[in-house]
Amino acid sequence: MKKYWTPVVMLVIFEIVAVILWLTKENIFYLFNFSYIGLSISFGVFLFIRKYKHARRIVQLLVGLYMLIYLGLICNENMQIEGFWYYLFTGVFEAATIHYAVAKIFGPLLFGRGWCGYACWTAMVLDFLPYKGPDSPRKKIGWIRYITFAASLIFVTALFLAKVGNIERIMFWAFIVGNVIYFAAGIILAYAFKDNRAFCKYICPITVFLKPMSYFSLLRIKCDMDKCVSCGKCKKVCPMNVDVTDNSRKRQNGTECILCMECVKNCPKDAL
Repeated sequence: MKKYWTPVVMLVIFEIVAVILWLTKENIFYLFNFSYIGLSISFGVFLFIRKYKHARRIVQLLVGLYMLIYLGLICNENMQIEGFWYYLFTGVFEAATIHYAVAKIFGPLLFGRGWCGYACWTAMVLDFLPYKGPDSPRKKIGWIRYITFAASLIFVTALFLAKVGNIERIMFWAFIVGNVIYFAAGIILAYAFKDNRAFCKYICPITVFLKPMSYFSLLRIKCDMDKCVSCGKCKKVCPMNVDVTDNSRKRQNGTECILCMECVKNCPKDAL
């Protein structure tokens, strides 16, 4: 039963966040919101332990569709980076600012880039494409992410400086247009580079937050070198080109690991 402690611990962590936000913000929505996300992730981890091959995909759909359709389209919340800048500039600790604090700024200290592997609605769609593992080395164009990051900041800053009216409505349409652009760019890049995760590696602005925090992540894939036979299967199936056979924090593309567990599932010696 020891192996089932992981989903229990994950659920407890999210429940603690849910209760704290519910009581401090005096809004029961946060109790339901983080309880749902915690249950979804814990359920997925449970399925993975039971060796169900679509465990991660189920979590992606449960969380990704909830955030995209319910929070984004129905509740009119911009959960993308523009929404984070908007709430940050207004000085309100709500919606996107809470989401970013939990999932993308402080959360990665615990679970690294788990957001990218289990909750991102953009990746949820891109992972349906046929190029599960990259056939070629990473391109040296990761600097593009800093341009998209800066562009989002400049866009929202310009709205505030120009004192544009009805910014909330603009944020909603920015969410819709932004998603269309992200999906289109992600699909084009996936087919151009034959790599489903090309968007995540080169374009996604969120990684500017995720990468430095993920370096210190407590939850990491580690390799038992006594069992490892250096077959290279883990590197071949890793969608993010991470060298998981190196246990140091400075391993190749170490801050890119999305905890998808493909390396763990494909290791013939259970070394990971």
